[in-house]
Amino acid sequence: MKYDVIIIGAGSMGMAAGYYLSKSGKKTLLLDSYNPPHNKGSHHGETRIIRYAYAEGEEYVPFILKAQELWNDLERASGKQLFIQTGVLSVGNEESDFIKNIISSAKKYSLPLDVIDSEEIRKRWSGITLPNHFMGCFEPTSGVLKCEESIKVYQELAELNGATILSNNRVREISILNDKVTIKTDEKTFYSDALVVSAGAWAGSLLSMLDLDIPLTPVRKTFAWFHTHETIYNHSRFPAFAFETPQGLYYGFPSIDGSGLKVGRHDGGDQINPDEAIRGFGEIAEDLVIWCNF
Repeated sequence: MKYDVIIIGAGSMGMAAGYYLSKSGKKTLLLDSYNPPHNKGSHHGETRIIRYAYAEGEEYVPFILKAQELWNDLERASGKQLFIQTGVLSVGNEESDFIKNIISSAKKYSLPLDVIDSEEIRKRWSGITLPNHFMGCFEPTSGVLKCEESIKVYQELAELNGATILSNNRVREISILNDKVTIKTDEKTFYSDALVVSAGAWAGSLLSMLDLDIPLTPVRKTFAWFHTHETIYNHSRFPAFAFETPQGLYYGFPSIDGSGLKVGRHDGGDQINPDEAIRGFGEIAEDLVIWCNF
């Protein structure tokens, strides 16, 4: 069967691309080895933080602000809440580039930002205690995105636009000849004028079928939910957060609908083969050492 565009990988990136391409009138096919949303994808874990005053560099800010506009558009189109404005608190050493970049990007783009010391943080949120030389940057307008719910919404709207989504269809062969794409799965062959690869941990192996040896390394990333006091950590009164510590860069979410405090580590991660079973949180001894330090 012939399509204008084939997308391999129907997670957060792929499903979003499928929605916008089908919305523009393109005959679009999305293929996924599993049934998204699923726990094999980079989108796994229910929620993601969206923050605007970016510690990684102010050049990202225009993209993030545009992304927030599109999330708002998606909420209106679907009639569902996908963004929770919890605010985001970023914490680190007052002399760190992490904190300096946040303040710099907020000033350049006139973003609302409260720069507060460790004592003020303790007063605002009793669930946080920091060393005196740490400080925080609180963005009141940022917050949490429901990533898995967003994938479901993208899928519903893409299908309304005429997109075809085939789950549990693993791609076995990709070839491009004379600007025409041929995709083979276990059962069928598909053709298109264009190809999008958004396969997360499998992107490297798929691109190698096209002799594109891009050095992509899948890594294991863990997070966990912890039982909490809702009077302290509920999302109605506690923000999403990112902490730069001597042990690493950690991030987390308030308790949403009683789920508990979710905490993950942003840096590090062991190299994995995504086709093999990935050990869960706590199954590797280093997990417990890291979390005890946090």
